[in-house]
Amino acid sequence: METIRRFLKAETQSFFLLGPRGTGKSTFMKKEFPEALYLDLLLPDVFRNYTAYPERLRELVHAHKGNKTVVVDEVQKAPQLLEVVHSLIEEKQGVQFILTGSSARKLRKAGVNLLAGRALMKHMHPFMAAELKELFDLDKALQVGMLPLVLNSSEPTASLQAYVDLYLREEVQMEGLTRNIGNFSRFLETVSFSHGAILNMSKVARECQIERKVVEGYIGILEDLLLAYRIPVFTRRAKRATASHPKFYFFDAGIYNSLRPSGPLDRSEEILGAALEGLLAQHLRAWIDYFHPGTQLFFWRTSAGSEIDFVVYGKNIFWAVEVKNSATIHPQDLRALKAFGDDYPEAKRFLIYRGKERLRRDGIAIEPVAEFLLRLNESETGNPL
Repeated sequence: METIRRFLKAETQSFFLLGPRGTGKSTFMKKEFPEALYLDLLLPDVFRNYTAYPERLRELVHAHKGNKTVVVDEVQKAPQLLEVVHSLIEEKQGVQFILTGSSARKLRKAGVNLLAGRALMKHMHPFMAAELKELFDLDKALQVGMLPLVLNSSEPTASLQAYVDLYLREEVQMEGLTRNIGNFSRFLETVSFSHGAILNMSKVARECQIERKVVEGYIGILEDLLLAYRIPVFTRRAKRATASHPKFYFFDAGIYNSLRPSGPLDRSEEILGAALEGLLAQHLRAWIDYFHPGTQLFFWRTSAGSEIDFVVYGKNIFWAVEVKNSATIHPQDLRALKAFGDDYPEAKRFLIYRGKERLRRDGIAIEPVAEFLLRLNESETGNPL
């Protein structure tokens, strides 16, 4: 695949760049900062040298006074380096540090309060449709996801399975995050049924026959490794009783599709519907991080059962987005959006579906999935077209 321009903007001051493995952090760094001093902690010899003697980083920086950018890739492998980085920033020598990572847990534990605010926090996501442009294939995205590591492969399905096997399981075991990899593997399959749904930890614990406390820990592992996230319910100025539990998503539709068991008793449209909702979620999260920091992603569900898949809320942005895995629109498909509009007339309301026509009905913008995703880019201001 040709080199794709990412929407992530490089900074001029020091920053963390967090994101799951395979999202393209290293590729981005090498392209944006080709002259930087570069430490790849995934290389065994580099890892050994800098974990054994973290002050080696100070010696390296002082030996290259003319180089003003230092990249430390996968810094969570040697979090003790953050103390050295912190002291080097305090020297005010004009050196920019870029610290990439795929685990928030170790950074929080040894991050000197993540450099006490002296470095920005940025996130790298899987590809967005608008980054791929004409290369974007909706059906392929729903099957194998949007990870650059997978899409750049000549055999994306095999690469996706390898990612799941080597990273989600073995990496977790290598990091010592769980001693029972069998329980964790069973948990991964079980929790895949919660993708795009309200997370019921007690139910997940029962189904995979693991204690609830252990399930809570496993969910925390997925979130710390940036492999999953939860979306809270929207409760601002609520006029109706709302749900209290968050919804759960894997960070990439392909990861979900690979983990989700399927068989004669599983409805393919149910699996595809959850994948589609997850694809919208990952796009909205990326769009927010890249262009609208401070904006938040929610969902809305009343105690009576009305539900909106996504609410995007921030400065000058208030969207309600409902996703339907269908090529036709029925009156009942608009009911929740109408109810939300009654409570929040300020919101722009969207129904995203698998059809081909863009429509407008009862003040609701009805848009094809691919068209909506492709226009989530740097020029989108928050107003529907």
